[in-house]
Amino acid sequence: MKSPVPSVTDQAPADPAASDDALANQPIGYWSGLAHTAVTRHLRDAMARIDVTQPQYWVLNRVNGGPAAPGREEVVSRLTPLADGPHEIARVVDQLLHRGWLRTDDSRALHLTEAGEAARVRLRSLVTDLRTEVHEGISDEEYVAALKVLRRMVANVEGVTP
Repeated sequence: MKSPVPSVTDQAPADPAASDDALANQPIGYWSGLAHTAVTRHLRDAMARIDVTQPQYWVLNRVNGGPAAPGREEVVSRLTPLADGPHEIARVVDQLLHRGWLRTDDSRALHLTEAGEAARVRLRSLVTDLRTEVHEGISDEEYVAALKVLRRMVANVEGVTP
């Protein structure tokens, strides 16, 4: 019995109007980049309408999300890989301290203030609504399958077993 041979397709130029039959030839970099840009822009535009940024939301969640209050350095190191630059998260921490959404204690750990927790909850609701909008017409099974494919592609190019 022969081992199954993966199908190989020729790479076609990126075509946003490609038919379903032609999608297997489309470049993943184009489509994943297009999805990233569109979804991120949509999220950031919605947050901007309430005077908040996506990195501010990340910081609020990170400060709220662990068993112990994190220090500034921990928040910066954990979130910098997601940020647009190496100094963005440190600036966001400063913005949130200035805004009164974060405070530090005697050990310099970061904590949400009442206003910060209210903002985090409000943002969580916004993000949940936006997720529903982005996932319109996509079942959980389809979504999981898409993420598994993307995770496998990342593993393939990074030489890691998923």
